[in-house]
Amino acid sequence: MLNAASLMVGAPAVADAVARARRLPSLRVGLHVVLADGPATLPRAQIPALVDARGRFGSAMALDGCRFFFLPHVRRQLAAEIRAQFDAFAATGLPLDHVNTHKHFHLHPTVLALILSIGRDYGLRAMRLPREARAPLLLRPWLALLRRRLARAGIAHNDYVVGIARSGQMDEAALLDALARLPAGVGEIYLHPAVVSGETIAPSMRGYRHADELAALLSPRVRAALQRAATRRGGFADVLPA
Repeated sequence: MLNAASLMVGAPAVADAVARARRLPSLRVGLHVVLADGPATLPRAQIPALVDARGRFGSAMALDGCRFFFLPHVRRQLAAEIRAQFDAFAATGLPLDHVNTHKHFHLHPTVLALILSIGRDYGLRAMRLPREARAPLLLRPWLALLRRRLARAGIAHNDYVVGIARSGQMDEAALLDALARLPAGVGEIYLHPAVVSGETIAPSMRGYRHADELAALLSPRVRAALQRAATRRGGFADVLPA
């Protein structure tokens, strides 16, 4: 049921996650670049303009986005951290299936430019386009810009994502509904499955029903619906043109 996953290389359980991925050779794994609301890879002394005393990125993404764009010293630290995350992923030995970002921060032009530039050195071939059928009007120009820049860079991407609007709420009913009316094209169904839910995972995930999403992935009804949909499944490397 689960064909692809994204790895946060600075997270506490990274060694366990990599060991699990190695036991599942058909699972495609990508890099989940973290630049907001999560742990950095570099020590704070190397990126003091980016993280707090605990070495964590904050959640003020609008403010940080302005700093990324306007302050050269912040951009230099940002580039160093992005490269460190690519380095850490490469060190796992897992093939790089795709790249995306925590909270879709690659919609920011500066973040995207750095990922595209640095990612070439690590075999970047595909990225997530976080475009849902009913994307908010405010996001549509940024999504269009992202799509154009990925095309110009020769980076493959999905056509749409299912699950952003219901992030943390993709239970069995939501998955069955999504599978019954999948749009044409290459899609990504987007979940955060886990054995516990909400703030136990992260303070910013209050209200997320991770355990319900895991139950949905394990549901025989969902498996049968997916088989009826007769979709071609896999990671980005399996479903996108070479």
